[in-house]
Amino acid sequence: MSIWFYEDLNLKKVNARGEKTLVEHIDIQVTEIGDDFIAGTMPVDERTIQPLGLLHGGASCVLAESLGSIAANMCLDPEKQVAVGQSINASHIRSARSGRVTGKAKALHLGRSSQVWEILIHDEDQKLVCVSRLTMSVIDRRS
Repeated sequence: MSIWFYEDLNLKKVNARGEKTLVEHIDIQVTEIGDDFIAGTMPVDERTIQPLGLLHGGASCVLAESLGSIAANMCLDPEKQVAVGQSINASHIRSARSGRVTGKAKALHLGRSSQVWEILIHDEDQKLVCVSRLTMSVIDRRS
């Protein structure tokens, strides 16, 4: 059973929401939408590395928060509510030097006023790079 508000979600529509934002600037792409998760990738390149040539921990947080935020809002009626980031934490397990990393966001809690998402980020060899937890506040839109 799907957790998404809309049944007709497609990758083109989802990725279009990131145009002219940080998501587009660092080339985060949502690549898969499952019944209870979304997955997306980000390059490990000059936009996302730190001076030693390793994936910047902050870039991992950007990928995690982007995927979690996109997913959180896909669970809501956008006419009535919006989800905004409240807190994020990340444990950096190993470094990545090149290629693309892939994050997968799954809901741990979908409540009326908050959501909690776990985002696991892996390198191209399927080795765990980062474990992140994102808490989203669900707020009502004003008329």
